[in-house]
Amino acid sequence: MAILPGFLAVSAPHSHAGEHKAWPCGPYAVSDELGGFRISGASGKGTRTDPIVIDEELDSPEPVTLTIRTTRPIVPFDPSGDYASGQLYLRINALNNSGEPWVEFEFELQSVLGQPSDDTDGLSFDQRNVTPDNIHSSTYAQYHRELRPYDRLLFKKGQVDPKHVAEFEYLVTDYTPRLAIYILQEPRVPVM
Repeated sequence: MAILPGFLAVSAPHSHAGEHKAWPCGPYAVSDELGGFRISGASGKGTRTDPIVIDEELDSPEPVTLTIRTTRPIVPFDPSGDYASGQLYLRINALNNSGEPWVEFEFELQSVLGQPSDDTDGLSFDQRNVTPDNIHSSTYAQYHRELRPYDRLLFKKGQVDPKHVAEFEYLVTDYTPRLAIYILQEPRVPVM
């Protein structure tokens, strides 16, 4: 590469195996940038009819954090899926590569990385809806939604064996829309 006087050498970014990637999904980008798991695919806009679908692989039962960023302007309650709206429908397909069965699986919202979302930040698992019809799992028969003091969603009464996939669906609402949210994901293994 020739470098002309007064100019910096610039090269295109390289892609290496194991690098983390941001996957564009409508007005959002989802990422495994904090490590511990891999996103193998993502699509959708985040609406009820076109949820963001994330295919991911977890190699251990250790907690991991999914990062979701807005990539377009925030227009509260916009139903088109063209803007970040404060309502984000998700479907997560989690492949158990940990070698251990998962007997429960918990999601925790964070508006600040490393700090559980609380009742004051506007972020929740559809807290205003007393009887949500948008929380489902292909593997777990029950869920428990903890709204105070933190925003957590625990799926239970089921098991995901190694090399099997669990599907989770839920709505995240953000009534003070922000540029990034974090979702801590924690598979739980049997206590010996």
